[in-house]
Amino acid sequence: MNIPAVLGAAGIITLAALAQATTGFGFSLLAVPLLSLTAGPVDAVVGSSVLAVLLNAVAVTRDHTEVRWRTARTVLLAGVAGLPFGLLALILLPARVLTMLIAVCVLGGTVAIWRGLRIRAGRTAMATAGFLSGVLTTATGVNGPPMAAAFTAMGLPPRQFRATLAAVFVVVGPIGVAGFVLAGRFTTDSLIIAAAGLPAVAAGWWAGDRLFGRLTDPARFRTVVLCGLTAASVTTLLRAAFA
Repeated sequence: MNIPAVLGAAGIITLAALAQATTGFGFSLLAVPLLSLTAGPVDAVVGSSVLAVLLNAVAVTRDHTEVRWRTARTVLLAGVAGLPFGLLALILLPARVLTMLIAVCVLGGTVAIWRGLRIRAGRTAMATAGFLSGVLTTATGVNGPPMAAAFTAMGLPPRQFRATLAAVFVVVGPIGVAGFVLAGRFTTDSLIIAAAGLPAVAAGWWAGDRLFGRLTDPARFRTVVLCGLTAASVTTLLRAAFA
């Protein structure tokens, strides 16, 4: 990656971390499709996955008393089982197809969050959502929507929602990263993204945390973020389709 690409990646990650801190979602949904336009889909997935582990670790540390551990264990086991299937897709799919898959997953996840998609709560539903999230973790890096739908169906309060989601991903994420290493997908560019992203994540989280305290209309800002996610996914999809 050249210097402009590195600076662009840092800017994307800062924006994604800001969105995550302000709204509670959006890091992978925003970072992966935009990074795939500059660094390629595999490096985007691997590099952003490393940074997502850091964000989730911070969230769990701050709100560990709010984690629903019984629920987390159920979805965690299913999520770990899904990781190898997603890694297989990452290895076998051509770059163009993988880019389109990322864009479709981001667009679908954005619509699901926007429309407040719910699934029927229960152990089977939790396990299914966990497995699907595990597959998406290593295939596309966009793993939040299935779990968001499941936890919404359970009616978890916002703080428990965020903390339990982070508790699952803070375990699934490092296992996924280890899978990338074993599969030889941890390239120089993905390391550069992760290294450039560390200060960018800190800056984005700091700005987003302060912005959140000053928002007079959080719902309007959430709509702006969702519009941005839609635009990012559509742009990525069109670029992959007509490249």
